[in-house]
Amino acid sequence: MSALKNHVQLIGNVGQEPTITNLESGKKVARFSLATNEYYKDKEGNKQTDTNWHTIVAWGKTADIVEKYVVKGKEVGVSGKLKSRSYTTDANEQRYVTEVVADEILLLRSKDDK
Repeated sequence: MSALKNHVQLIGNVGQEPTITNLESGKKVARFSLATNEYYKDKEGNKQTDTNWHTIVAWGKTADIVEKYVVKGKEVGVSGKLKSRSYTTDANEQRYVTEVVADEILLLRSKDDK
């Protein structure tokens, strides 16, 4: 049970083309945004959509898969863990972000797939 303490699984659509960075250490990192949708009906019975955006980070072989196959609009499944970090902006402001560090990417379909 302890392995499930920090585990997240998402299915959604890629919001932008992934950015790929090759670090001086030789490691590769890929980043992309993922939109997940929840649907509900409002008081009048109209279908509404609540979209959440997630930042996905992939390293190594997983980054290779992202670089090769993941494109804007593609539906993907992501399995990984949540990771929080902070950074300082150019304006010297402290920012905090929570990202999904992917250990597995499942390629589902794109908008053009039938």
